[in-house]
Parts: sequence; C-alpha cells; structure tokens
Amino acid sequence: MKVLLVAVGKPRNAGVAAATQDYEERAARYWPLERIEVREEPAKSATADLVREREGERLAARIPAGAVLVCCDPGGKRMDSAAFSGWLQGQRESGRDVAFVIGGAYGLSAALLKRAAVRLELAPWTLPHELARLVLAEQLYRAGTIVRREPYHK
Repeated sequence: MKVLLVAVGKPRNAGVAAATQDYEERAARYWPLERIEVREEPAKSATADLVREREGERLAARIPAGAVLVCCDPGGKRMDSAAFSGWLQGQRESGRDVAFVIGGAYGLSAALLKRAAVRLELAPWTLPHELARLVLAEQLYRAGTIVRREPYHK
C-alpha cells in the first residue's frame, strides 16, 4: 500500500511549505508516501470551471489505476482522527494504494469528484489549498501514531 498526495501547485509561503514538508516527512515514517504536484492553471483569462477542468485532467493523469481515489472536498465525509486512522489502516490491510487529491484555488473538477471512492472534508471551513495539504499531511502523521499507539495523539 502506498499513500499518494496528489496536489495542484506547491505551497508559496515559505513557512507553510516548511511545515508541510515536515509533516509529510513525519507521515512517511508510517505510510509509504509519494508526493505528486501538478501545475496550476493560469486563471487570468479563464473561468473557474475551465481552471478546475484543466487542473482536474492533470490530476487524473497522475492517479494510478486501481488506487482508492479520495477527493479532499468541502461537504465530503467527516472523520475524526481516530476514525481516519482506522479507515487508512483498513486500506493498508487491503493492499490498495490510496490517492488523496487536493485541487487548486477553485477546487476539484466535477469529473474527479464523480470518480472519487471517498470525498473527505478536512475541516468545516474552506481552506486555501496550501493549508489543506498541510492539514492532510498532519492527519496522516497523526493516523500513523494512532495506529502504532504512540503518544502524539491526544
């Protein structure tokens, strides 16, 4: 089982980028982790729908066949940390790769959302995509500590 973090763009803020890298490295101690970043679509002369569609095509092209597609999306399923760790451990036991997908500033395309096995809400608020990636990385790390019964999770 491999965990793939498939995201639009890179964090622009140096502090957010450093924190994201830190938690992704921590999470990789527990789950085989692969980071995949796709180019952001310039939005200067494009509609939000067109940006989502083009970024969605780039994201979809990077998701391996057979992977469980988890779209991080407002309005998706809510899980607390313990439930998330149990779900992720179940995926590990099934041997399937899990691809967590985070869209750009305008979110994910309808085509990707339709394909998703799970739509996951990371927070009840709308998060910038850079912060969504940080939140997901931290929760992957936390899930690993919960599964191993380590003291980080409280």
